[in-house]
Amino acid sequence: MRNKTENRFESRSRARRRALQALYQWHLTGLEVGEIIAQFREEQDFSNVDTELFATLVRKVSRDQATLDEKIEPFLDRPLNQLDVIEHVILSIGAYELINSIEVPHQVVIDEAINLAKVFGAEQGHSYINGVLDKAVKQLRDPATSLPFNQA
Repeated sequence: MRNKTENRFESRSRARRRALQALYQWHLTGLEVGEIIAQFREEQDFSNVDTELFATLVRKVSRDQATLDEKIEPFLDRPLNQLDVIEHVILSIGAYELINSIEVPHQVVIDEAINLAKVFGAEQGHSYINGVLDKAVKQLRDPATSLPFNQA
């Protein structure tokens, strides 16, 4: 049972890593999201990747980018357009999951974002991500119920 749980966790972490990379490409190139997803599935190793989570994150974060920006902007210490693209994408994935992935505990969402920042971000980017999402979770999700405030 433990291995099955660990494999599921790892497959979801891998999906977030792939989604970060795909959304980074989307931000830089402006290519159609469906095209990027197809390219990733063709060129990347998707063994032990939660492909459904990958596709959901890429499609919905890109679709909801303006709304997600509005949700995280109050917690930033600088204008949104001054964020590094990697930080912006990680914060967008984190905000999306805090709002829409009720089944994922908020601390898991924050930990996953921190891990992404440690691997892909600037040297101290993980601290920044942690600080922003830690403040945002208090507005985006009710810790007592783990539901977004608009559904609590």
